[in-house]
Amino acid sequence: MSIDRDTFENASEEELAGLSVPDQVLGFLAAHGDRAFEAREIASQTGLDDGAVSTALSRLKRRDLVEHKATYWAVTDDDDRLEGYSGYERATALFNDHLGTEDTDAWREHAPDEPHPSAEDGR
Repeated sequence: MSIDRDTFENASEEELAGLSVPDQVLGFLAAHGDRAFEAREIASQTGLDDGAVSTALSRLKRRDLVEHKATYWAVTDDDDRLEGYSGYERATALFNDHLGTEDTDAWREHAPDEPHPSAEDGR
């Protein structure tokens, strides 16, 4: 998840440390959107493990959130894609904070055994 420049400048390191590795990598690239970096540079600048950064970059690339050319990585210039990603992540975090995380086993216990009739005709 990317963060806006104001958050980047005003949040403490402790607040930002709670972000996942992909979120930290994407946030770093978004904050430096006018530049491209090698994975080892990103790791050095963020204090993250080289392997974790490489894995995060691969995952972010599959989501079209970063671009890769030769040994360099940059944040996508597709603002809608970035906003969609961060919006989803922020909403999920907000709902989890207010309602708690979903318990899959409890959900299955209360789910109907048969699909709703509208599922059968494609509606």
